[in-house]
Amino acid sequence: MSARPAATVTATASAAAESADPRCAAPLPVLGRDVTVPLVTGGEVTYAALDYAASAPALQRVWDDVAAYAPYYGSVHRGAGYLSQLSTDLFENSRATVAEFLDCRPGDQVVFTRSTTDSLNLLAQVIPAGCEVFVFETEHHASLLPWRDARVTYLNAPRTPQQAVETLERALADRDPYGPALVCVTGASNVTGELWPVKELTAAAHAHGARIVLDAAQLAPHHPVSVRELDVDWIAFSGHKLYAPFGSGVLAGRADWLQESEPYLAGGGASKKVARRADGGVDVEWHTTAARHEAGSPNVIGVYSIASACKALTEAGFDSLVERERHLIAKVRAGLAEVPEVRVLSLFGDDAPRVGVISFVVDGWNSSHFAAALSAEYGIGVRDGLFCAHPLVRTLLGSDPQDPGECGAPEAEPGERSLNAIRVSFGAGTPDEHVDRFVRAVRELVTQGAKWQYRTESGRCVPAV
Repeated sequence: MSARPAATVTATASAAAESADPRCAAPLPVLGRDVTVPLVTGGEVTYAALDYAASAPALQRVWDDVAAYAPYYGSVHRGAGYLSQLSTDLFENSRATVAEFLDCRPGDQVVFTRSTTDSLNLLAQVIPAGCEVFVFETEHHASLLPWRDARVTYLNAPRTPQQAVETLERALADRDPYGPALVCVTGASNVTGELWPVKELTAAAHAHGARIVLDAAQLAPHHPVSVRELDVDWIAFSGHKLYAPFGSGVLAGRADWLQESEPYLAGGGASKKVARRADGGVDVEWHTTAARHEAGSPNVIGVYSIASACKALTEAGFDSLVERERHLIAKVRAGLAEVPEVRVLSLFGDDAPRVGVISFVVDGWNSSHFAAALSAEYGIGVRDGLFCAHPLVRTLLGSDPQDPGECGAPEAEPGERSLNAIRVSFGAGTPDEHVDRFVRAVRELVTQGAKWQYRTESGRCVPAV
């Protein structure tokens, strides 16, 4: 099952020519890299997928591994048959692969979930009574919203990494009562791409008796992440952002809160022993391993795809992947800087280190209209809206919290300003041509205007037929 077809090797070799900078690695082969899409102006063009921050395409390596395993699929943990035993080994070996990828500590648990959102909702269910949660308003909704049964302190958006640390330190020191606390913070913003000072925030949290969970959904696909080095208590990420879009995610970290709580879901797999009582009720002994929070038949293919992606990224080497991404970031930022009407959104400033996620607005344009034109006239897929980070985007746009606006639903006609932005995002599978085409398209749309008419339909800006 580990064998890879010669076609993949050929694709890798041919991709080497796509990098314009000889110092940078070639883009990794991804599924769909040769897909063509129609243009409203006529003809077809290879699709430029520049929405990696929402969902990254599957690595070809991941797809090949999944396809090789699929005929051998079987139920895990309880089956006596050969395929069940093989699938169980593959499932548990995947857990070990993810733990190694994250550089987990001895005793840490790796729990498989559906997504980052699911992982953080799981953690929200296991925090001890009286725990206060601290979260910056800059977080993705997956980190901002799960804490419904806890006392939550929302922290204002910082404008420097140091201000983020100082804001957290003050809030933790001033908490009353001074009881258990949990900090939830992103590793890289899904709006600006800026890297957050995770190690310093972790030190601040621990100094004040708090624990911390890292939302690594936008960090893990771009940079190596070490639980041990960062000293975070938990980490959460999604497979579909890690080039493994098969419906699985991860929560990894300290076992105590996970073991001491009720299972996230009750059912088979989470239970170790179930017996009737004399009074007619049922006694349940729950697992103390990760299985405690993995009730039901697991998504074996989704889990295996994450492990495959972890191996592929590790083997490709993060040093070269990071260097190539910096090359692409520099291209995009330099191109946007040449268009005076474009304003790039940022918390920490132009010099802040970042991953391949850039959001911007264009003077005189409705962002949904602009994104629609990029797609229809240039075959470029970006995202427009508030990116499931409404408070952050509102802050960056300088809007009042009560101003109308929501993700993907323009509140203005094409050409009029609206409360949303445009996000371009890329990663290990992005060729230079995609970002070059994007920069050229932005410049042409701003200077020459759209070649087509657009209208709003069902909350989306679409070409007028």
